[in-house]
Amino acid sequence: MTNLPKIYAPQEIEGKWYQLWQKNGYFHADATSDKPPYAIVIPPPNITGSLHIGHALDNTLQDCLIRWRRMQGYNTLWMPGTDHAGIVTEIIMERQLAEEGTSRTDLGREKFIERMWQWKDESAGYIVSQLQQLGCSCDWERERFTLDEGLSKAVRTAFVKLYNQGLIYRDTYMGNWCPHCNTVISNLEVEPIEIDGNFYHIRYPVKDSEIVLEIATTRPETMLGDTAVAVHPEDERYQHLIGKTARLPLCDREIPIIADVYVDREFGTGALKVTPAHDTNDYEIGLRHDLEQRTIFTPDGYINENAPDNYVGLPRQDCRKRVVEDLQNLDYLVKIVPHRHAVGHHDRCGTVVEPAISPQWFMNVRPLAQRAIEATKKGEVKFIPERETSRFYHWMENIEPWPISRQRWWGHRLPIWYCNACEAVTAAMETPQQCECEEDVLDTWFSSGLWPFSTMGWPENAEELKTFYPTSVLVTGWDILFFWVARMIMLGLGCMDEVPFRTVYLHGLVADEKGQKMSKSKGNSIDPLETIGTYGTDAFRFALVNASTPNPYVPLPESQIEAGKRFANKIWNAARFILMNLEKHPVPTRMDTVETEQETLEIAWIRSRLSHTITTTTDAFENFRFHEAAQTLYAFLWHEFCDWYLEFAKQRVSQNEPEALWVAADVLEQTMRLLHPLMPFLTEEIWQQLPHGGGRSESSEKGSVTVSSWPEPIGGNPTAEATMATLMEVIESVRSIRGELNVPIGASVEVHIQSPNTEVRERLEAYLAQYLPAFTRVADITIAESLSKPRASAEAVIGELAIYIPLADIIDLDAEHARLSKRHQQAVKDVTAAQKTLDNPNFIQRAPEKVVKQKEELLARLKVEQEKLARSLAMLTESENED
Repeated sequence: MTNLPKIYAPQEIEGKWYQLWQKNGYFHADATSDKPPYAIVIPPPNITGSLHIGHALDNTLQDCLIRWRRMQGYNTLWMPGTDHAGIVTEIIMERQLAEEGTSRTDLGREKFIERMWQWKDESAGYIVSQLQQLGCSCDWERERFTLDEGLSKAVRTAFVKLYNQGLIYRDTYMGNWCPHCNTVISNLEVEPIEIDGNFYHIRYPVKDSEIVLEIATTRPETMLGDTAVAVHPEDERYQHLIGKTARLPLCDREIPIIADVYVDREFGTGALKVTPAHDTNDYEIGLRHDLEQRTIFTPDGYINENAPDNYVGLPRQDCRKRVVEDLQNLDYLVKIVPHRHAVGHHDRCGTVVEPAISPQWFMNVRPLAQRAIEATKKGEVKFIPERETSRFYHWMENIEPWPISRQRWWGHRLPIWYCNACEAVTAAMETPQQCECEEDVLDTWFSSGLWPFSTMGWPENAEELKTFYPTSVLVTGWDILFFWVARMIMLGLGCMDEVPFRTVYLHGLVADEKGQKMSKSKGNSIDPLETIGTYGTDAFRFALVNASTPNPYVPLPESQIEAGKRFANKIWNAARFILMNLEKHPVPTRMDTVETEQETLEIAWIRSRLSHTITTTTDAFENFRFHEAAQTLYAFLWHEFCDWYLEFAKQRVSQNEPEALWVAADVLEQTMRLLHPLMPFLTEEIWQQLPHGGGRSESSEKGSVTVSSWPEPIGGNPTAEATMATLMEVIESVRSIRGELNVPIGASVEVHIQSPNTEVRERLEAYLAQYLPAFTRVADITIAESLSKPRASAEAVIGELAIYIPLADIIDLDAEHARLSKRHQQAVKDVTAAQKTLDNPNFIQRAPEKVVKQKEELLARLKVEQEKLARSLAMLTESENED
């Protein structure tokens, strides 16, 4: 008796198979092997995190590739690991410490780091267990962490090497400063967010003159640090003021009026306040004119002693309110104009970023960026989709120095040493005598940029490095092309003198039904673990792969996950049917005993379709068209195999002809192998119970589908496919007529077919009487080159072929006409009402987008129903007229 329960319950099968895979070492790669290597490094998730929808898509696609290549006989390495996520992790720990009534500064650096490691050891396994629940077949024996001993050595080695090449240097420059995290961040870590702000128009009196300059700014508090007013040198309105001075409102200071071509004469009043210490463009103006860089903010965003006393100690926003009040009271404020504009926020903590001047360590990445461009143009790295190549070139051609130091504690300290004896500065792997180490830590992306080779043992000459570097492909979202992908390519070339991967597949970002990126902060995200609990891992994975089109944003409505569950149920029920019948009709020792010359039409057809499915699925994986692989397998399994072939097989089994059943088992076994990369648990459960002999593994009695061989196509059978296509069209038409005209299920009908095509008639004469009864009750079949349309018959036309089914003695034509007329009239009313609603501009403007979409979908369904009823009514009317 089959071991498949009647009801498909994914939660009852998933855990046991993952344990089997791990126990038998199916995921482990050999450091040396005769097999061709295939390697992927996982984008390391943060140790702080739980599985989100982006992780789910990203890792499902990687797992598909790894499982597919493993089955093709490759020595596959999927390198797993986690990232220490410097700033994010510290933020979370600081919140915990605040709840305990303490802080990181209270603990001190050493105790804080100890606490971080303790927390890491307690929580790091959480994200790993979630990835395993998703079915990820990583080589967990090789799991790495960006702060482990080996990777720390790699970071120090890379830093010292790049420092000695003159690519890493210290400089004082304006950068993005986060007052909450108290650290500099790169441009990539600044997220511009649209806010409703204001333009504040302020009077700046010109000294010894009645002239007053009107200047507009969105940040009035920064005027406390102004050191000049700038105008365009060719602006006739202000040329006579160049070289004079203006009195700075609220401050007992005078500032020069200068000329600079940066000023836009057409924007605002054409006069610009210059704050070199708190604006990037003003900083450049200040350098050109040797202006004072007057800093008025403390590192944590409070006003310092460089401002007038009555503002010192205020937070930035409070200072803005005070400044505006004082400007109003002293009649310096002209007006306030609402202005919506983008303001930079730290992407980690959400704090408004402050442009600030500070000494930092930088990396000159331009030489490596040029090498990366050249390597890409030579084809050493290929981007998929192709459009990402131009984005990559544009970024690399305009790349700026990378600020790599961070004023934090959790991370890799820069291996920079300051000598107490001679004040020399050096970069070294180990601590020199009488030296103190740099306090700053490296940007997390620096260690992540070494990931493809540091995880494989670099700087040692490890076997993994020889075997698997460069890796085969990198799979990640397009949104971190610059954050991570570009830096890995540059650092790979800089440290290994070779690109880190041959192909970069940049998938889209999961979106909601409106096309907006899913995120927890927006409240529109799907919780992967909750979804898995409801629908099962395989249904969720299939929905993700099916959604993964080449588009930048890939919608994943819940209905698509529900469809994945229905698909799994369909496969489950098909497998149960086959297995239950195999108990009565055991298969021969080998599945190829059904000789080709003896095979029936349906066997020849399904084998041909399977061969096509194997070819199409393989090609889809080869070209990273994951959605096409999913759709190909769905169409074959649901429609061709379940809806058609199994119906033929049922008929054969009832006639005690088991060959079609045996072939069904063989086809299902091969299809489970094809589907395994997408739906690993379901396919393993079914594959284990099917008769087969294709598993390569000898580690257990039956092996595992995860190490079985990838199916090979056997070639198509165009004749069988053409014949079956004709039969299927005829059968569908007959069934459609019966359904639309309410023919009783138990009634047998006559089928009259007219076709001028001799080949088509021969196909129908040879096979229709054999296959049509498997789908509908038939009294008689007539096939002719030309025939008269029978009295009171319904008609269907397929090209040159006409199908007639007499109805007079089967249904009450008058009653059926009345029934259809009533339904058609109601359908017309429903379509009119839905169309009227959608034509109403007030509804379109006021109703939520989701409601409008639902109404549009309803209208489409109603129109299909109306057309169907109209067609049925027309057939019935013709029949009555003939009668």
